[in-house]
Amino acid sequence: MNRLTTSAGELGLARFPENPRDPLRAWDAADEYLLRRLDGADGGDPVAVTGTVAVVGDRWGALATALAGHRPVQITDSYLGQRATSANLARNGIGPDAVRMLSARDTPPERIDLLLVRVPKSLALLEDQLHRLAPAVHAGTVVIGTGMVKEIHTSTLQLFERLIGPTRTSLAVKKARLILCTPDPSLPRTPSPWPHRYELPGDIGVMAGRTVTNHAGIFCAERLDIGTRFFLGHLPARTGPDRVVDLGCGNGVVGTAAALANPGAALTFIDESYQALASAEETFRANTPAGAEARFVAGDAMTDVPPGSVDLVLSNPPFHSHQAVTDATARSMFHGARAALRPGGELWVVGNRHLGYHTQLRRIFGNCATVAGDPKFVVLRAVRR
Repeated sequence: MNRLTTSAGELGLARFPENPRDPLRAWDAADEYLLRRLDGADGGDPVAVTGTVAVVGDRWGALATALAGHRPVQITDSYLGQRATSANLARNGIGPDAVRMLSARDTPPERIDLLLVRVPKSLALLEDQLHRLAPAVHAGTVVIGTGMVKEIHTSTLQLFERLIGPTRTSLAVKKARLILCTPDPSLPRTPSPWPHRYELPGDIGVMAGRTVTNHAGIFCAERLDIGTRFFLGHLPARTGPDRVVDLGCGNGVVGTAAALANPGAALTFIDESYQALASAEETFRANTPAGAEARFVAGDAMTDVPPGSVDLVLSNPPFHSHQAVTDATARSMFHGARAALRPGGELWVVGNRHLGYHTQLRRIFGNCATVAGDPKFVVLRAVRR
């Protein structure tokens, strides 16, 4: 846990799940810059924090916790971000009702007086968010975005300009920048163009030629990523009443393939992204027989799955956490899978060859076999002994 100094005092903040060995903080210079701007500590006039305050894309709850005295609405696509916010409020003695938490799939407030946007990694997610929020913005709304310089591009500013109103940027401070936007109520309020759908190629087994749904922010939303494509060609051939988990499901194409190949299986799709879960559910419903059942769970790896209750886990783990490259998420997923699997149950993983997942799996499971590989990817299998 680290401490963030604000005008309201020091706050103890941590990511979720908290890991004392993880050096990454729960905030960065972009969050600090935004808070200084609100206080007028950056040389400008203080911003009146009144009315309905919406904090969008707050990654680990630092902004919502710092502004908890104003009872903000936090809007995020991240289950882990929500859990981090709850934990950070508690560790600072702030009641859980101080922040109203909404997912990116929930209906936003009807009126917003102060809109604070932490620029996401995905331009598509920002586009979808601004489309959904624009009807709540009025002429008097103060709109401020924040991000690191490497996160803010011309396309970012063009989205604010096109969907909200005239936009300019601040000077860069500690490699962070603010986006200052003046709402233009005369701009047309059009529906979001998301979700997008595309047809899968014809050489990937049971999913060949089928349609996949992708809500904004999903990895490779415009095409099938090459790692998943490789995985689809090497999924385990199983039949019977298996309990199968698509862990880190994204748009659900892997879990849907498993359901089609083994109609007797009971599928669970798990992801920390609400947009991903919505995508996975639509992909599953569109490609499986009417009445087919599956569970769609927002979760932290597999911490909420009963031990020894799963036969097969399929996963294409992410190796980024926002802008940070880290294997922490994959390690958490591997540990969670081992705990959830019954003895003899299997974890199948696809990953870039250079990530060295085989080393981690041998350490966690005591075994790891290479199922398939090419110059870029490997499919690995670990068995719960």
